[in-house]
Amino acid sequence: MGHTTIVSSDLTTPLNPTTATTTTMDPSSAAAAAGKSYWRFTKQDFFPEPTFQNFSTYLSALSKTPHRLKDRLTGRSSDADELVRSKLQSENEMKKCLTWWDLIWLGFGSVVGSGIFSITGQETHNHAGPAIVLSYAVSGLSALLSVFCYTEFAVEIPIAGGSFSYLRVELGDFIAFIAAGNILLEGLVGAAGLGRSWSSYFASIIKSNPDFLRIKIESFAEGFNLLDPLAVVVLLVVNGIAMTGTKRTSMLNWISSIFGVAVIIFIIIFGFVHGETDNLVPFFPYGAEGVFTAAAVVYWSYTGFDMVANMAEEVKKPSRDIPIGLVGSMSLITVVYCLMALALSMMVKYTEVDVNAAYSVVFEKIGMKWAKYLVSIVALKGMTTSMLVGSMGQARYTTQIARAHMIPPYFALVHPKTGTPIYATLLITTGSCILAFFSSLDVLSSVLSFSTLFIFMLMAVALLVRRYYVKDVTPKGDVVKFIVSLFVIFGSSLCVTILWSSNYRGWVGYSVSGGLWGLSTLGMGLTSKHRTPAVWGVPLVPLLPSLSIGMNIFLIGSLGAVAIWRFFICSAIMMVYYVLAGVHATYDVAHMNQEQVKLEEGDGDLNKGAL
Repeated sequence: MGHTTIVSSDLTTPLNPTTATTTTMDPSSAAAAAGKSYWRFTKQDFFPEPTFQNFSTYLSALSKTPHRLKDRLTGRSSDADELVRSKLQSENEMKKCLTWWDLIWLGFGSVVGSGIFSITGQETHNHAGPAIVLSYAVSGLSALLSVFCYTEFAVEIPIAGGSFSYLRVELGDFIAFIAAGNILLEGLVGAAGLGRSWSSYFASIIKSNPDFLRIKIESFAEGFNLLDPLAVVVLLVVNGIAMTGTKRTSMLNWISSIFGVAVIIFIIIFGFVHGETDNLVPFFPYGAEGVFTAAAVVYWSYTGFDMVANMAEEVKKPSRDIPIGLVGSMSLITVVYCLMALALSMMVKYTEVDVNAAYSVVFEKIGMKWAKYLVSIVALKGMTTSMLVGSMGQARYTTQIARAHMIPPYFALVHPKTGTPIYATLLITTGSCILAFFSSLDVLSSVLSFSTLFIFMLMAVALLVRRYYVKDVTPKGDVVKFIVSLFVIFGSSLCVTILWSSNYRGWVGYSVSGGLWGLSTLGMGLTSKHRTPAVWGVPLVPLLPSLSIGMNIFLIGSLGAVAIWRFFICSAIMMVYYVLAGVHATYDVAHMNQEQVKLEEGDGDLNKGAL
């Protein structure tokens, strides 16, 4: 029996300004045409939805909360909603100015921060030994699988929201909200942490005291008593640059990143020249367990590429530039990280690697004291560009969330001259500056959770849903087979993770779990797909997305109970906001958009009848 296959269509053409005001629920979206100033601050800009017109309409909406929650739990957005209707909330378009060259260097600038210099020594000494190169390879493969998923979505839905938009289309509003809330929180905390790290690193260069430039307030609680004005200044400068224009920011990033690459090449070459293969023996001093433990930690050196995916709306030719930019940059970074890790392992015995400043100390040991300053400069550069690209990505993520009215649509407005979301950037800047000023690195790091891995896992699930399930097209039998296969993939991956975390090393448990994972992946592969990518698609579906699900669950399992509790506590707090505000705003928008679509379809039928 045959089946219907949907081919994704191209909805990426620019908005038509003459029709832009007819498909949005918010009259204020005609502000540009009506001559409204960008710099405004009214209630209508923050709460334009019918629910929030007055107190009685809000109380009426609250009484319908169960119905609205049910509607949003099952409600899904569409490619057209994300690419056309939601963009109208910004009033002005972001400028399409990025090419594959920009994306490669944005990826490099975002991902290659201080992590490679600080984490490598620690994990080489404590967990992996010379096999740290394999830890970086395993983590790089996991990150690359996630990049594949992001790339297919970004090519087909080139919008500023990245994972938020993709999850909203395939898994619904509610899942997208939970993901968005957690990734925004981690973005704020991550930016604040980078600001504090920059301050510590800079102070350590001047004087061997990372708190040298901080102000201690004895009356404040421990962890919040070292005020950091330099971190705030750095964040303000970096975010200020990000607001001036995307192309200008991209140029600054790739110029500084080229310098960073030159220093990294120097480190690799001199490492191999002065290295000895004897230092690579024993290669597995801590066994396979040490390799995977280190892989879970060094994985964080690869995070940041999702911020580049958030720039898709500003890419000139998404179908060409996004695959080259995202896949190319992650492949390059994986090779660079493996070579740097190998160079370090060859230069010094793993037992003698310094856990805090591995590269600086090892160059000092071989008589090249001046080289440690190069390492410090490139580490500062890495933190700066990570903040810069992170600011751009988080602002665009926030913009798309505001376009969906999950937060006030005021933060979706794009400046007509710079083509950047200034209000969204200011929101991110304010939050990260407050955190960076008061909170120590210890406090910030304890807040970070497994949200990034969780979202990468959801992205793989969303990709499978996109390929195998099309509403009103996929037969019921195929839906059942798909759901069962997906459930077994999850369950078997979770079993492997639990077995490993409980220190079980027998072959039976892993063989059974791995066999079930393989059979369920094969079963899904034998199920008919009902959507085919029009331009670029992830190869070997469902194998690669299934592998991504398994690897991300495995890495999540290594993070410990604290991270899991943080995720659930923060998600519970976000749910309070969602029930009181988010669900009502999104419900209003979704249903007014549906009415608008029906009107447009009716007009189309009338026009056909007239012809």
